[in-house]
Amino acid sequence: MKKIEQGGRIMEEFVQDFKRVARRSGYKGHPLIEEFKQCMNGVIRRKLMEVENQSSSIEHYFSRAIVLDRNWRESRREEERLKRKKKNNRAPTPGLNN
Repeated sequence: MKKIEQGGRIMEEFVQDFKRVARRSGYKGHPLIEEFKQCMNGVIRRKLMEVENQSSSIEHYFSRAIVLDRNWRESRREEERLKRKKKNNRAPTPGLNN
């Protein structure tokens, strides 16, 4: 199977590319799932593996990975927002003797 990587792309884009490559690969079932897991970002792969009830359906892996990727990206944005807010709250107020 042609080696593709998720890289910085959102999972929806990666899944579409993976499906295109998978159709030509001849892989099916568990070998296809293993290829998919190998090609995705490690953070999402670990989150996917932590989920109970591992499915034998590649479509289930696709949909679950998309949700996990979306949640992970949202949590990263929220963490950055909170860091900025915390940093701004620590800045001295102009005109006050600190």
